Amino acid sequence: MDADRASPATGARRQATVLGVTHAAPGFEVPAGACDCHVHVFGPAGRYPFDPGRAYTPGDASVEELLALHDALGLGRVVIVHPSPYGTDNSCTLDASRRLGERARAVAVIDPGIGTEELREMHAAGVRGVRVNLETAGQHDPAAAGALLEAAARQVAPLGWHVQTYTNMAVIGALHETLMRLPVPLVVDHFGRARAEAGTGQAGFPELLALVRAGRAYVKISAPHRISDRPDCADAGPLARALFEASPERVVWGSDWPHPGGARTDIAAIEPFNRIDDGAALNRLAEWFPDAEARRLILVENPARLYGFG
Repeated sequence: MDADRASPATGARRQATVLGVTHAAPGFEVPAGACDCHVHVFGPAGRYPFDPGRAYTPGDASVEELLALHDALGLGRVVIVHPSPYGTDNSCTLDASRRLGERARAVAVIDPGIGTEELREMHAAGVRGVRVNLETAGQHDPAAAGALLEAAARQVAPLGWHVQTYTNMAVIGALHETLMRLPVPLVVDHFGRARAEAGTGQAGFPELLALVRAGRAYVKISAPHRISDRPDCADAGPLARALFEASPERVVWGSDWPHPGGARTDIAAIEPFNRIDDGAALNRLAEWFPDAEARRLILVENPARLYGFG
């Protein structure tokens, strides 16, 4: 790991090399309190065992490496999303959130039978949402998916948390009415897996826009490489702008660092992370949104409201 770790308050940014990937320096003034709303922390593997039923086995990606990247990019806040290889054992995510203190919030994955006291302990550790990862689990049946989302919403509503989901356009379109009625905010990962080349008229996207417009959902314009086949991900820009136009208060940005989940061929082997330049991803946000006030909403104000940053 090699990084020039400028304080997030200084505005003096340089490129950083983290986990073997060189990340470009931001080409714009990153506002104070800017938040990366989607990262994962992994390992060390000897301390945090993986779930036997996982879809892939990642390498280590530590809190120290995360801080090196964020300090270089000028990102002062972070949301650690519990990754699927740990199942419902949130130990790694919670420990990372506790170490980072007020700089961090977390999103957990929970068992249906979890107790109230354990949920309160998670809240004290910075958890503000629960993730229902339908896509990685291969759950594409709308009825089953809707039942899972509704059950999670009932569990976390007393804590004021949100429900976050990783799913696709077909499920979002089919569940539009159910999602409109959820008793908690919905957060949709990675553009709702809309296909960038299909544009804003693709099936399911109008329903996602309607959820955003009604104030029922936030969308993470994160990991555009997951939805675009173009190296510059330029065709994801119209989707990002359409979501922002639907409601400027309901769009947040995330990197998806350290970019897991590629081949998924053999869980006995460590799957390498995708080599994504997160500095370039941050600069891409500035290309999509040249207006500094729009970037401030996406990077600072919307995450502060959603995750309860001071």
